[in-house]
Amino acid sequence: MERYNRQLLLPEIGEEGQARLKAARVLIVGVGGLGSPIALYLAGAGVGTIGLIDDDTVSESNLQRQVLYSEAEVNLPKALQAQKRLEALNSTIRIKAYPTRLTPDNAKAIISDYDIVVDGCDNFITRYLIDDTCASLGKAYVYGAIRAFEGQVSVFLYNKGEKRYRNLYPDEQEMLSMPPLPKGVIGVTPGLVGCVEAHEVIKIICGYGTILAGKLWQIDLKTMETYTILL
Repeated sequence: MERYNRQLLLPEIGEEGQARLKAARVLIVGVGGLGSPIALYLAGAGVGTIGLIDDDTVSESNLQRQVLYSEAEVNLPKALQAQKRLEALNSTIRIKAYPTRLTPDNAKAIISDYDIVVDGCDNFITRYLIDDTCASLGKAYVYGAIRAFEGQVSVFLYNKGEKRYRNLYPDEQEMLSMPPLPKGVIGVTPGLVGCVEAHEVIKIICGYGTILAGKLWQIDLKTMETYTILL
């Protein structure tokens, strides 16, 4: 219990919450800028089984924000390298790596093995796929997205009948036809947003606080203005 002493002291977690964390199964889709802090903090908190799905390899331009990786890992598969890093951080939990892309062919088989899916991806196609699959399987979907100095987080499908990603962006074809967003981003943006996503996961598992279900939390890091809107 020494490992988790600091969070065991919190009445919101305690031994019961820690047991829930150990029993939880969480899938992270995309282990890049958002996925790095999500994975690190969920592993540190003691989430018992963490799945990592990503078909990309580490590149030098990733290192500015994807803090799971080192220079020695450039050109190696992200999912497998992230697995090694998290196992070194916490040997008491199980890490499952899927060095592939989430597709309509494998989404149900993979997601069905988890309680919560966390969004660490960077494209609309995958988000609609996560949303549809979680809706069909009755899984909670913790969403996060970033751009430059801005980010947003929400929790979809927390309970039956709760809001979905499709409620936030109902016109899929319009979203998919949009030109690619500029790739510029300060590294702390996914760091901060990913941490908020990780905390939403912990809140859901342990059952405390107000979940961002039916709400969209947004932040502008240049002004440090935050606001939450109802969906």
